[in-house]
Amino acid sequence: MIDEGTTGIGEGAPTTARLTDVLNRAGHVVIVEGPPDKADSADLARIVVSGAEITDLARLLAVVDGGTGDHCRCMGWPTITVYDVNGDQMARWVLHHQSGLRGLGDCDADLRDGPALTEWLAERGLTRSREVQAELAAQEAEADRRRTRWVQAAPAGLSDAAADVAHPPGRDHLAWSHRLQEAKARLATLTRQRYPDGIERIRVLLAWAGTSSRESTSGLMWYDMAVQEQLLGEEPALILAAAATLPSSPCLLDGAAELFGSTKWTGTHGKGLPKPLRSILIEHIQADGTDAMRFRLRHGYYGAKRTV
Repeated sequence: MIDEGTTGIGEGAPTTARLTDVLNRAGHVVIVEGPPDKADSADLARIVVSGAEITDLARLLAVVDGGTGDHCRCMGWPTITVYDVNGDQMARWVLHHQSGLRGLGDCDADLRDGPALTEWLAERGLTRSREVQAELAAQEAEADRRRTRWVQAAPAGLSDAAADVAHPPGRDHLAWSHRLQEAKARLATLTRQRYPDGIERIRVLLAWAGTSSRESTSGLMWYDMAVQEQLLGEEPALILAAAATLPSSPCLLDGAAELFGSTKWTGTHGKGLPKPLRSILIEHIQADGTDAMRFRLRHGYYGAKRTV
């Protein structure tokens, strides 16, 4: 029995030629909608590919030769097990994120046409990959809309710099991270140039920060953090002075609640706030706060604990 591709250790770089050679010698292929450790479960959907369909599968599993040089950390699915004409296992490969293949060599490899393979599987009853792709596409579309809303909420004169922060170029993580840091630095510089008065600048940033608190997705994104980092870079006394007489603007109050309830603020300055400011925030949160704000209020993030 040849168990090519089960671990990928010591097998060299993955190539389409290696994959084609294995499938040319195959008697049948079993594809199971589950990770390798559950591939034998009778509860999982599966198909058996044989004859001319193996040639179709080989075409759809074509990879970018040389691989990615890395391994995805998730288990991956579906699992593709190749058997020879005698029924012995020859290879076991695993799809990752419907766009990569594991087990063909010493690293993962990108599929040349992942969407085509997803459709081919769906036509044969294995629809989970297509369903997941549709869910991911919907999530990405909403992520794009959220980024757009953030850019549109930027203070006057900062929209272009905000767009650079929200969409930093870079084909890999290091390049993306480097461009993001550059974009954040440009945004911070432009903010100080456009709003030289500290009180006005802080209030403008608080209002911008407040726009993200009402988003349906929880947690701050990297572009939200760019605003919070600017606020945290201001003098604490100036921040408290700017916040002490906030106009009754929902966005401003939301932004203040987000800043003073953040672990980055409380970790450095503690949870106590001047009584007048605390009263303003408590009144706002009790009247119209988000669930996250109410949670922080119950746990004393703004000072005295209150029941809401």
